[in-house]
Amino acid sequence: MQNWLSKQANLVPHRLALIAGKQSWTFSELQRTVYRLAGQLTSLQLQKEKRVAILVSNRPESYQLILALQQLGVVPVLLNYRLAGDELRRQLIDANVQTVIVDDHLKKYQVAWGALARPTYQLADILITRVAQPKISQEFAPKHVASIMYTSGTTGNPHGVKQTFDNHFYSAIGSALNLGVAPTDRWLCAVPLFHISGLSIMMRSLVYGMPVQLVNHFDTAEVTALLCNEPITIMSVVPTMLKRLLACYPASGYNQLFRTFLLGGGPIDKATLAQCQKMALPVIQSYGMTESASQIVALSFADASHKIGSAGKPLMPVQLRVQAPITQVGAIEIKAPNITPGYVGDQAAFKQKLTADGWYRTGDLGYLDNEGFLYVKGRDDDMFISGGENIFPDEIEHVYNGYANIQAISVIGVEHPQWGQIPVAYVVAQAGVFDEQQLVAYGREHLAHYKVPKTFIQLEKLPTTASGKVQRHKLRTLYQRTFS
Repeated sequence: MQNWLSKQANLVPHRLALIAGKQSWTFSELQRTVYRLAGQLTSLQLQKEKRVAILVSNRPESYQLILALQQLGVVPVLLNYRLAGDELRRQLIDANVQTVIVDDHLKKYQVAWGALARPTYQLADILITRVAQPKISQEFAPKHVASIMYTSGTTGNPHGVKQTFDNHFYSAIGSALNLGVAPTDRWLCAVPLFHISGLSIMMRSLVYGMPVQLVNHFDTAEVTALLCNEPITIMSVVPTMLKRLLACYPASGYNQLFRTFLLGGGPIDKATLAQCQKMALPVIQSYGMTESASQIVALSFADASHKIGSAGKPLMPVQLRVQAPITQVGAIEIKAPNITPGYVGDQAAFKQKLTADGWYRTGDLGYLDNEGFLYVKGRDDDMFISGGENIFPDEIEHVYNGYANIQAISVIGVEHPQWGQIPVAYVVAQAGVFDEQQLVAYGREHLAHYKVPKTFIQLEKLPTTASGKVQRHKLRTLYQRTFS
């Protein structure tokens, strides 16, 4: 298929493509800027179809760097700059990159990183080098790898996920057929570009010819002001971002063109949903992963009120099945053209996730109801059995996230001589204290008695990956060290 940036620069040259602060670029201006950067990158003698690791923040220069590498046929490996030095070095070796390019705004992190074991350049230095004549890729081969990013590694070492142009294209098409694409659309990107949630917004922009409003990081006041004063129509959020925005939702509402939040990272709780409905704020819940180049299942706002907790139905052209009868929990498997072709350096691990008939095992458990709506219960390696009953930590955490004094909670299963395992909760309390008896009573109002945690343990902070996902295996180790 034709180079996506070139295509949009030809189709809609004067349409806005990127807005960041007081700066903006039309598609033709973005093309010129990206081609110039591609010419400057040429001086590094980067080889086509080879890999370059980039550590970038949500700045326009970083956005343009990703595009420039793709123009040259070079594969950007997007790394999380919040990782520790050892983690970064492990991923650089695993990805077998030629070199590393670092956003100059991330210098404060480099002390912790140390030497990265690969030739390393500051983006600021590249931007002042001479401009050579770049060899721009006129076409994007559908099976060519457009990007590589690593999974969060909540249970072990992360995998480098290959994402082809086909993967991104079909992800964008599935999203468009679900959300629609309006001529006035503008997508606010406050999620990191090195996550699939952020990168997929950039890729949709190139497919749709749609402007992206980029912010450096999520700030509640700044984002609220943008939603009120700029013609933003869509914003991707995770539950914590949505709750913070609702807490300061202005009486006058957002700008009149705003049409939806796209919610990922977990289902919406009843209280938050009720608040959104009261404010007439549409929220589209979704389910996806790095391996699927973003969302593969989505729940419309119209269905949300009577399908509480559901992730929705599979998008076009995703096929989804659960290895269990209707309404019973089993392994979630998918087949779609937006599923990765494999992992960097560990294709064997990827092949183990494929069924004999070619479906991808997501590693999640869930069930389909009688109307075909998917309910995700959690990771298959998080589930535990207590007294013969299956317990899913995500379900318990979802209920307790509606409790006013809980800032964060994570549930694990611990060994018990009578029941096999029992649920134990680690809690970060908003006020710094909590009443365990009240938490037990709250749980018994909303959960079966065997699902209510038998113990609540207070922490100042839950252990998380650099991308913010809770590492339950570390909590299990902590429990064993504390109580064994």
